[in-house]
Amino acid sequence: MSRKNKPLPLLEHVTITGVAAEGKALARVDDLVVFVPFVVPGDVVDLQVRRKKHSYAEAEAVKFHTYSPLRVEPFCRHFGVCGGCKWQCLKYEEQLMAKQQQVVDSLTRIGHIDLPDISPILGSERTRYYRNKLEFTFSDKRWLTEKEIASDVRYDDMNAVGFHIPDCFDKVLDIRECYLMDDLNNRVRNGIRDYALTHSLTFFDLREQTGLLRGMMLRLAEDEAGVIREAMLLMQFCTNLESPQPRVRGQRIEPPQGDFTSEINGLMSYLRDTFPEITSLLYVINNKCNDTIGDLPVVTFSGTDFITAQMEDLRFKVGPKSFYQTNTHQAYNLYKVARDFAALTGSELVYDLYTGTGTIANFVARSCRQVIGIEYVPEAIEDAKVNASLNGLANTHFYAGDMKDILTDVFIRTHGRPDVIITDPPRAGMHGDVVDVILRAAPQRIVYVSCNPATQARDVQLLCTRYRVTRVQPVDMFPHTQHVENVLLLELCNS
Repeated sequence: MSRKNKPLPLLEHVTITGVAAEGKALARVDDLVVFVPFVVPGDVVDLQVRRKKHSYAEAEAVKFHTYSPLRVEPFCRHFGVCGGCKWQCLKYEEQLMAKQQQVVDSLTRIGHIDLPDISPILGSERTRYYRNKLEFTFSDKRWLTEKEIASDVRYDDMNAVGFHIPDCFDKVLDIRECYLMDDLNNRVRNGIRDYALTHSLTFFDLREQTGLLRGMMLRLAEDEAGVIREAMLLMQFCTNLESPQPRVRGQRIEPPQGDFTSEINGLMSYLRDTFPEITSLLYVINNKCNDTIGDLPVVTFSGTDFITAQMEDLRFKVGPKSFYQTNTHQAYNLYKVARDFAALTGSELVYDLYTGTGTIANFVARSCRQVIGIEYVPEAIEDAKVNASLNGLANTHFYAGDMKDILTDVFIRTHGRPDVIITDPPRAGMHGDVVDVILRAAPQRIVYVSCNPATQARDVQLLCTRYRVTRVQPVDMFPHTQHVENVLLLELCNS
């Protein structure tokens, strides 16, 4: 038997010892580190190795001998298949400890940063129904679970609306119940599926780029008691009659477009009449090869083209293309930490980098002299300006463009050297050019909000040539997942 076809080993009576990246747990067998999904520290299991490298392996638990006292029963029927909420089987208190350690490990091992005492992570009051935004995909290639394959599944009905299966780009798990958002998400999604099947609407074929129903996005605005005040539903349709033709010498031949007006109007009318909670009912025609809608016009079918979120006495216009933190209640706690770290007295010039819809900028505006916000998405900047006007804030100024192109030495000379910079970049962190400009600007304080401690550690290591980290506050925005937010305060060294 060739080495390539050598069977992978079964590891018996292995004790899971810790939590690892990507929502997995780990065990050590001799000198081999083994990564395992859907187990928790303290479980004793048999592991079937699925992939083996020189120093590590990936495996799945095929038999449990002892269940850990840290284990809890998952509450979702889709747990273990859809790829989300991977830590449902781990007690929430243990999740928080693991996330805190993830922050410490990233900052010390990746960034080699000298840390002060780290504040205990702020847990989420809600561990279910905490999201204000969800996106679902329509597909005519439904993912079949092992249970479905073993039963008398109907292969003539392969339509689904739900989440993409990890590592299977064209397969979608049909979601019947999701606990991430208020039950409205289940009623709307399941209602659309039933309507589509009854009226023979086609589901999207990702490979062929055909099928009317492509995607849906639901956003909610709640009051402090968690009652829905406004809801936005954006439907994404594809009107290709046939697959896009191949490019010929760099020229794309556009496929013919169909007239799906009656089908679209029928579904949208059903949604308007069936779900009065939806105050913003929108749709977009997307015939591209990707699901992004930033460059596409959005049609308002009924209601407004935005919803309004509220935080303290501030109101924020949130459109279909706007970025807004998806856990409203924890976002408030996150922003309070950022405002506290900024230590504003009323006289400071603040730069808010990656400002989105200007949430942080508006949140701190009344505590400083002036705020300048910069964001890549033009629509978000327009929302930020509207938000400032809504809240009567005259000391905010917003600019749209790529951060590394907007934030330059010339920009700072023109608009003034910031006393405080608040930065909340995407998961990839900040571009090296942006870090260099910040170092030359030398604000007294930098408040770095991050959804990825690893890239935060990389950036902070560069900033620590002139700064020192004085405060660290992790925040859990996404219970039952491995993701964690972290807020750092960096202060300029006197030397």
